[in-house]
Amino acid sequence: MGTLWLLIDRVSPSLMAWAKREGTCEGAIGKWPSEDYSSGRTFFRLPASSMDAMKKIDLKLIIIGALGVGKTSLLHQYVHKTFYEDYQTTLGASILSKVIMIDNTTLKLQIWDTGGQERFRSIISTFYKGSDGCILAFDVTNRDSFHALDIWRGDILQKVVPMEQVFPMVVLGNKIDLDDREVSQEKALDWCKEKDIPYFEVSAKNDINVEQAFELLARQALAQHREIFDNYLTDSIKLSPAGKPKTKCC
Repeated sequence: MGTLWLLIDRVSPSLMAWAKREGTCEGAIGKWPSEDYSSGRTFFRLPASSMDAMKKIDLKLIIIGALGVGKTSLLHQYVHKTFYEDYQTTLGASILSKVIMIDNTTLKLQIWDTGGQERFRSIISTFYKGSDGCILAFDVTNRDSFHALDIWRGDILQKVVPMEQVFPMVVLGNKIDLDDREVSQEKALDWCKEKDIPYFEVSAKNDINVEQAFELLARQALAQHREIFDNYLTDSIKLSPAGKPKTKCC
């Protein structure tokens, strides 16, 4: 069985986690075996059989939005299929996990539920690091929460996304079960179309479109993960079955 050497530089946390789990980290390198790489790259010695492990992937998703839009309710509806009328305000962040199957791939979703208080935004933004996808949530009965989407979106894009990379994201308009609506579906769709973000009208209370929204985001994050992995495989170096690099004749 051959050995695969995988060079990792600016990579998604989920790919780094997989490489650490499946391979042996050899540390930062300068020259190896005959190439001159920029400082900071890390290479992993991976058995070729470990490629099967790509069928098991950890993804970090984060849900953000203004205070009171129902982020915690949406998350508990998705993970536990439960809804409670009263939730305590989330301070900082809490985490729930769910394992799902998409396209014969097992995904372990680690979903971060963040607080929406303005005074804690600088703290909340520290939780963005390492995210593979984001849910932007607003309350269709609260116009201000919809207008705040620009701020939340700009905040996460500024902190986690390289300029050339598209970041998986969906928008959820929650509480469509209520009558006192202030944000029309048309207005929300126009905003999302302009930003090229999928939009779902949802109800955490009545479990409308919640699972579909989370699954779409998971699919987007998985596709991005695979694209990044394929790009790094292009730069990988395959060794002989003995696991030793082939050398050029002097």
